[in-house]
Amino acid sequence: MTRYILKRIAESVPVFLIVATAVFFLVRFVPGGPFDRERPIPPETRAALNAYYGLDKPLAEQYFNFLKNLARGELGPSYKYNGWNVAEILAEKSVVSLELGALALAISIALGLAAGFSSAAFSRKRLGAVLSGASLAGICLPAFVLGPVLILLFSIKLGYFNAMGWSDFPRDAILPALTLSLFYASWIARLARNSAIEEKSRGYVRTARAKGVPETKIYIVHILRNAIQPVVSYIGPAAAGLLSGSFVVETIFQIPGLGRFFISSALDNDYTMIMGCVILYAAFIIIFNLLSDIALAAINPRIAGELKK
Repeated sequence: MTRYILKRIAESVPVFLIVATAVFFLVRFVPGGPFDRERPIPPETRAALNAYYGLDKPLAEQYFNFLKNLARGELGPSYKYNGWNVAEILAEKSVVSLELGALALAISIALGLAAGFSSAAFSRKRLGAVLSGASLAGICLPAFVLGPVLILLFSIKLGYFNAMGWSDFPRDAILPALTLSLFYASWIARLARNSAIEEKSRGYVRTARAKGVPETKIYIVHILRNAIQPVVSYIGPAAAGLLSGSFVVETIFQIPGLGRFFISSALDNDYTMIMGCVILYAAFIIIFNLLSDIALAAINPRIAGELKK
């Protein structure tokens, strides 16, 4: 198991470097620059700004300086927010996105697994059809529709929650977390349902029934253990997406999270801020995919054994 984990970590390092390299060069080929404004600035001022931030150096030198700073955990200053380091901004704003994402992740897993496995257990009854249809509707319903509906119902009509803002956690996080989690919960439910139904038709299940093993024990001990593997594979990237924040949900509910900063930095061509956000997102995806692979190997040791070959 240790060898498997080290191998997966070693495979993740070049992926991270490829992402960091790609975003470094892509932001520099985007039309415009970080100091472009509605009113053009004098050439001498632009030259002074480029020299101050090191943008007057050759691109290769800028790239290697970027890699050296990245190795030390330094992302450089923001071009828009004077006096602020990108790492400081990310550390402050990511806390809000992490709080929202963690709550949304817990809701997604709880609702998704409960709905998916219940739908599979009652697949030939009305409850199973209702749960299956609800999960399909959740996948099709976009956040920019669900969010305003929840605000209209629970904030304006019933007055249970604030329509927007982030001053009273977790009360202010319930509506945005529900909005953010529905899509992921629906996918988890579909994966869990389809996987459980497939496992119910396996030979080992029929053998267990022939031996007189109770149906409840078959479902909980045998079917769920194998059916949960596709769900665990999906939870890795889903967790990264949830914990990194949602641009749409944070905009609808006016949440000062990382997603809104990413949008504003892209509009302002804030190179260092864009690179910092993308690198943070990439790190989340790599870490949670790694945790997902480790969890899968723990559930099914044959996975780690096969990858050793």
